[in-house]
Amino acid sequence: MGGSKDVIRLERESVIPILKPKLVMKLAVLVEHDYDRAEFLKLCKRVEYTIRAWYLLQFEDLMQLYSLFDPNFLLYFFQVMEQSNFKIVTDEEIDVAHCGQYLLNLPIKVDESKLDKRLLSRYFNDHPHENLPEFSDKYVIFRRGIGVDQTTDYFIMEKLDMIISRIWLWFLKKTRLQILFFRRLSRTTKSYSKKTDKTNPDSEEDLYVECIRIENMELSMQNLFGKIRIQEPAFDRMIVVYRRAGTKNMVDRGIFVKHFKNIPMADMELVLSEKKNPSLTPMDWVKFLISVIIGLVTLVSSLEMPKADIWVAIAILSGVVSIALSCNFALQVSAKHGTYRNLITQSMYDRQLDSGRGTLLHLCDDVIQQEVKEVIVSYFILMEQGKATMEDLDIRCEELIQEEFGMKCNFEVLDAVQKLERLWNCCERLYWKNILPFFEAGQRDHRPHHRGVGIKGHTEPCLTFPG
Repeated sequence: MGGSKDVIRLERESVIPILKPKLVMKLAVLVEHDYDRAEFLKLCKRVEYTIRAWYLLQFEDLMQLYSLFDPNFLLYFFQVMEQSNFKIVTDEEIDVAHCGQYLLNLPIKVDESKLDKRLLSRYFNDHPHENLPEFSDKYVIFRRGIGVDQTTDYFIMEKLDMIISRIWLWFLKKTRLQILFFRRLSRTTKSYSKKTDKTNPDSEEDLYVECIRIENMELSMQNLFGKIRIQEPAFDRMIVVYRRAGTKNMVDRGIFVKHFKNIPMADMELVLSEKKNPSLTPMDWVKFLISVIIGLVTLVSSLEMPKADIWVAIAILSGVVSIALSCNFALQVSAKHGTYRNLITQSMYDRQLDSGRGTLLHLCDDVIQQEVKEVIVSYFILMEQGKATMEDLDIRCEELIQEEFGMKCNFEVLDAVQKLERLWNCCERLYWKNILPFFEAGQRDHRPHHRGVGIKGHTEPCLTFPG
């Protein structure tokens, strides 16, 4: 009933949240000698060129299949999402979103009859995924990046809704009517965590975020009449994939891909498509009931008069019905063309980055940037600090990002090592030795800060450079 705190635990994803130019220039500054610094910058450019060449054909096929509305597009698309470290939103995260409200104080639902259920159902039957949400046959929501969204304001209408909601819940509890109104209890998830970092299963790098919501606000004069600060965990990027339902005469083959930024967890409904008109809020119910009660009280009072006129009673009753209908009609109009629709539209406009082909182009570039940053960070650690086990390399890369950039991330060490191996194997025959002469045996003996580059403790020799 107030004053309670919700703390959500979220896993830090395998994303390096630093712009590549900033990362490269900062690491280059840390290289001691000018010649080595120039060679390191050359390496960074060559790594990006090579990785772009790796993904060129895959991205071209992705774009072509999307243009042709080919269902095989989903196979390439899910591969790109995995390479870009996006995760599918789970039922637990949806439960957390539904158990509270943040800035969007509107009950939003999706008109599922307007969404196609065959395309995604066929795909997941042919390509099973773990922990798929219940709505995965209609649309798929991807998320990546974790942050904290904070807002400070008076929130007058939201506070009134909160007070009305608490009074209503108290009334239902005292009268034991909640059994009739709530057939099943909502699952309120206090924490959410999934362990994916096999090299460090007991990691303490998870992000704990306190949800400061108006619905849990403590009732006090300062909170009710002054400014308050609310807080909610937010996803840095969210992408929604769906197809609209067709008709008997025309099948809609288009696959929609929409890209959003900075979506608070409790307002996740913003990214959903084919929304229904918002239903009544607690404040709307109060306005409706007050108008009806006033009309009924007036009607009863007129009937109790010594000379009650039946026509007066009919007129008052008609007025009550008219008020009720006008309130409902006004709500529907505002939901379609007025305040509510403008609020949702404005919220989506502010947070939507792109859609369709623009989203795919952004994803393709994002995959390349993440892959390049993983290679650069892991190579820099091995170059400057020498050989290391997989666990040590993982920890050192995360410490480097934390110390030099003040950001925490779950470094994807296995993927980085595999790319380093592939780069060494394919580029050694072409230009690697020419741009990195300190890999040549004996050429760096007079520079003691280079202690060799390599990884040990692997089932197979995964990366062993001489020097």
